[in-house]
Amino acid sequence: MEIALLLLVIAVIFVTRSIKVVPQQHAWVIERLGKYHGTLTPGLNILVPFVDKVAYKHVLKEIPLDIASQVCITRDNTQLQVDGILYFQVTDAMRASYGSSNYIVAISQLAQTSLRSVIGKLELDKTFEERDIINAQVVTAIDEAALNWGVKVLRYEIKDLTPPKEILHAMQAQITAEREKRALIAASEGRRQEQINIATGEREAFIARSEGEKQAVINKAQGEAASITAVANATAEAIERIASAIRQPGGEQAVQLKVAEKAVEAYGRVAADATTTLIIPGNMSEVSTLISTAMKMVQTASLQTPKP
Repeated sequence: MEIALLLLVIAVIFVTRSIKVVPQQHAWVIERLGKYHGTLTPGLNILVPFVDKVAYKHVLKEIPLDIASQVCITRDNTQLQVDGILYFQVTDAMRASYGSSNYIVAISQLAQTSLRSVIGKLELDKTFEERDIINAQVVTAIDEAALNWGVKVLRYEIKDLTPPKEILHAMQAQITAEREKRALIAASEGRRQEQINIATGEREAFIARSEGEKQAVINKAQGEAASITAVANATAEAIERIASAIRQPGGEQAVQLKVAEKAVEAYGRVAADATTTLIIPGNMSEVSTLISTAMKMVQTASLQTPKP
């Protein structure tokens, strides 16, 4: 019974040491008698008990590594407190096991030295503007060395860039001055545009008024011309009718009678005005002749008028 129990224990130990189940995204390095033998892939694997052993276990997932904060000096001799985070992945389990005693520490130290080298080539303002370039250069520098460690550096990101307090105050003052400058420029541009708009409005209003006055003058001139034309047409028509009437029988005598009447009326009004000095023409025979002629014409007209 004891022998059977002992055999069972030996069998369990044998099975435990010979059968290995590797999880997904993991790689186990196997050594046979102290020498690298192979890498176990995910799934069920069979080993030789007491001869093969699992020496190293690696995770093949992407691993974030926090890089400790450090002081970097820029090209213009300004100190910056910089910290970042590095993302890497084990691609070769054998090299990750034997290429470096501790590839995580090696990557971390190389990231710090590469970052100091890259920032030392840039001025302070450029370090804030060119983070993507800094990240890319750090990844390139680390990735070249990490090939021997079986590690692939995927990306590096700067988490924070902190200059000294004095530099921060100076930068804040510079930003404030720049914003005030932009505000003054914007205000002056607004006033300039306002003056332009006012001048444009006044010019357009003056043009509109002058156009209105011009049209008014044109309309007035056209109205006066039409009035003069109408008066002239009426006068011409009246003269034409008078001339036609004169050419009729008795027309000439009627004109002479009308002239005589007007002359007599004029002399009568002048004689009736007490304040007016009446000057008698030297040739009164003409006046008497005009009056006698007018009287004869009146008599002749009365005789020719048919009696009722």
